[in-house]
Amino acid sequence: MRIKLHHVNLCTTDVPAMSEFYRDVLGLEGEPALEQTRVVSQGYAGKVGFLTDGDTQIHLAERDLGVAFRTGHAINPLERGHIAFRTDDIAAFKQRLTDKGIPFADYGAWAMSGWEQIFFQDPEGNIIEVHQVRS
Repeated sequence: MRIKLHHVNLCTTDVPAMSEFYRDVLGLEGEPALEQTRVVSQGYAGKVGFLTDGDTQIHLAERDLGVAFRTGHAINPLERGHIAFRTDDIAAFKQRLTDKGIPFADYGAWAMSGWEQIFFQDPEGNIIEVHQVRS
């Protein structure tokens, strides 16, 4: 099982201003193709800006305090943001969490078409996403 840092998601009330800041100050470029893969019918239709440095992405998501309630999950990845890793074996990673007694929220292919996503917390309550791209 391979795992690699994929993106950092920051939550905001002003996606355009945050996007402008990261483009202007850090010189990040937009990832408009990602907008086409969003799934908005599953509980999150908020604004999102997708930026990249060419390797790692920054997702700037409109804060949504109700996502966990609407989806029936204990973890809300759009309250404070999260750090995300991509894996090539989500089933093995779920088993790893289960073996270690770490609870996780299995969102499935929820926000991005073809991305099977799970979310869990580190000991300080920071949210971590692990996802696998399904073809």
